[in-house]
Parts: sequence; structure tokens; C-alpha cells
Amino acid sequence: MTDQNASRAPKPSRSRKPKAEALAPTARETKQSKKDQVLALLRRDGGATLDEMVTATGWLKHTTRAALTGLRKAGHVIEKGKRGDVTCYSIKAQA
Repeated sequence: MTDQNASRAPKPSRSRKPKAEALAPTARETKQSKKDQVLALLRRDGGATLDEMVTATGWLKHTTRAALTGLRKAGHVIEKGKRGDVTCYSIKAQA
């Protein structure tokens, strides 16, 4: 009889991910939060559509709309306009 387990590849070790403290400060500083990504999209010329923000963040549409509401409550003035047939959001000023 042959040993069936001998032909299997060894299992990879289960190493843990490095803790946040182990990351270099520059790596943490350069990572942009999803909120910052949305703000950058809204500040562009022409603003951003809901689908553009969903694609950039990976959020669902209702989550993205909730984030826009949170930005409004934080004092950002978000205006709605049209780009063709699609609603476009942009930041014009901050209170």
C-alpha cells in the first residue's frame, strides 16, 4: 500500500499579519481613508457621481449616501447637479 498523504503538499504556515505598530509611520500616513477618497472625488472639477464613489470605496449605494449625509452634518456644503442624465455631487465650500 502507498501512503496517500505523502503526495500532498505541506500546509502553509499560518503567520499573523503585522500589527499596526509594526508598520512604518510613512505607510500609515500615506494610506488614504475612504472618507478622504470621497472628499477628493467631490472636490474634483465636475464632482463625482454616486457610482464613481461606490467604485472608489467599495461601499454600497445606501452607505455612500449616508456618508454624504455625514459630511453635510460635519459642515461640508455638498451640491447636487447633473452630468448628462446622472446626478453629480460636489463640494463647493466648507462652513
